[in-house]
Amino acid sequence: MSFYTGYKPGDTPGYLPDPYYWWEAGAMFGAMIDYWYYTNDTTYNDIVEQALVHQAGDDRNYMPINASKSMGNDDQGFWGMTAMMAAERNFQNPPKDQPQWLALAQAVFSLQSGRWDTETCGGGLKWQVYVFNKGYDYKNSISNGAMFNIASRLAVYTGNATYAEWAEKTWDWVESVGLINEKGDVFDGSSDLLNCTELDHTQWSYNAGIWLHGAANMYKFTNNSELWLERSTRIFNKASTQFFWKDTGIMYEPCEASPGEPLCNIDQMSFKAYLSRWMGATSRLIPSLAPRIMALLTSSAVAAANQCIPGAVGAACGLRWYEGTTDGREGVGQQMGAMDVMGSLLVTGARDLVTNKTGGTSIGDYGDSVDTAAKVRGSIEVTTAGRAAAGMLTAGMCALVGVAVWFMVGPDGWVA
Repeated sequence: MSFYTGYKPGDTPGYLPDPYYWWEAGAMFGAMIDYWYYTNDTTYNDIVEQALVHQAGDDRNYMPINASKSMGNDDQGFWGMTAMMAAERNFQNPPKDQPQWLALAQAVFSLQSGRWDTETCGGGLKWQVYVFNKGYDYKNSISNGAMFNIASRLAVYTGNATYAEWAEKTWDWVESVGLINEKGDVFDGSSDLLNCTELDHTQWSYNAGIWLHGAANMYKFTNNSELWLERSTRIFNKASTQFFWKDTGIMYEPCEASPGEPLCNIDQMSFKAYLSRWMGATSRLIPSLAPRIMALLTSSAVAAANQCIPGAVGAACGLRWYEGTTDGREGVGQQMGAMDVMGSLLVTGARDLVTNKTGGTSIGDYGDSVDTAAKVRGSIEVTTAGRAAAGMLTAGMCALVGVAVWFMVGPDGWVA
């Protein structure tokens, strides 16, 4: 926490320093919500709440003006998913005059479903929100996956079948253009200038994870339907071979497995965190997959812990877990990856997630959110004064490592 400055006068809550982008900060605060959820350590809760409320923006929909110059649907989606995490876990609620977690997730869904574009490709969500951003003509798995993920979880939380219908519609669309195929591959995206007839076949772990977790929530919403079990299992089966070494079961991102210097950019160094997070959550939703999921997460968590170096303010972790020792490549994504994979081992002992019928206290808003497009076009300058610290993740690392390692020593290699 000594590195975190977003709560100090003159700084802006919710921002990470360069070279990190706005979306990763949203993902990071999700990791901190899970840290509290698994450990009951409330040390950072006020700071997390402050950041999530501040970045909601004036219109309470995670479209803050100072982040909108490069706003992607995936960027907004990660903040929306973190708000959904807060609602599902009964994270402390903001004051009544501030935006509430469930309402924020609903606002993100409302905006994104309103952007569903049928002019090309028969539907789908564009990567970028605004036409002046590079990637506006690209429809990708992560943006559509974020909306799908939020919709499926809103269906479970609220019981509103409209969200489930949107989740079904989104899944059907990605299958129709081939972004998800019969083998469980989840490809990156396609240009709508070509009417999505040519795919970028690159595969990333977080794409698999986001669709796996959403499908698992649909399995729960549909009372364990065979359709959603097949879809979830298909994604998991492919991910278990695509992103884990066959001989060790240790997770890796394909870009890091290149000889010599890894080819991952700053975003991609965090992707294993989300696959870990969503696999752990899926193990609770689909018990039949839990043994295989937890076996892979256990081998990955042990490997991650082995290459983290304890320090004065936590553990410093590298990128390549499979090397056995630290590779010296430290950063927010690497810290988040290690914390998420170790934290995921605690999911079996965690209290149940809540819904609005089972103790959920977050207040929703069933009206439409206000789009800030006009404001953004009128004032496109991005404020650069905001800073938040990557060191936040290291502060809780040692405690989480200790608890996670304790959970690793069950008789079957994981705790049922």
